[in-house]
Amino acid sequence: MLEALRKTVADLHALLPANELVAWTSGNISGRDPESGHVVIKPSGVSFEDLGPENMVVVDADATVIEGQHKPSSDTATHCYIYRAMPEAGGIVHTHSPYATAWAALGRDIPCVLTAMADEFGGPIPCGGFALIGGEEIGREVVRVLREGPNPHSPAVIMQNHGVFTIGPTPRAAVKAAIMCEDVARTVYLAVQLGEPIPIAPDDIAKLHKRYTTVYGQ
Repeated sequence: MLEALRKTVADLHALLPANELVAWTSGNISGRDPESGHVVIKPSGVSFEDLGPENMVVVDADATVIEGQHKPSSDTATHCYIYRAMPEAGGIVHTHSPYATAWAALGRDIPCVLTAMADEFGGPIPCGGFALIGGEEIGREVVRVLREGPNPHSPAVIMQNHGVFTIGPTPRAAVKAAIMCEDVARTVYLAVQLGEPIPIAPDDIAKLHKRYTTVYGQ
């Protein structure tokens, strides 16, 4: 079932340790099939080097396992809640990447003080409130922050005391957002050690984000 999506999601997992976004078996990627609405997600507690298309787990929109020999990620209910609430999402990534999670431990948004942040995130990376793992609570908070928070353009949310969740139209886009989130979190952290970062004016953030999303690239 969903062989192409299984392979895509399995292969993308290699980018998480390669970019130092995860440790041991933490973190996960999922992808949603637009036709069936089924979700392919990482199995729980399996090492990244052991992941392949054959051990990805397929669940329905309510997180019920349809196919797979392993238990799905403990974040499956979170992923499925986000997919149900945000039909534009085709991929979700969760990490505990160290610099972004350091901001989450403080319960602080990552301020938009870099043009790269304005480009990719359209403003600050918002921090959601604390929620326990295992049910839909985290998913509800991620959706709330993305819809009602200080930056509706952001594909990333850091969750207080927890870590990073990113969304994208595809699993690869969500992985890119997770990589960029950690990159800017690190730079802003370093800037804070040196002094008070200079904020970018909201009008300039809007112009940078529009250019990046409509002009930049091929």
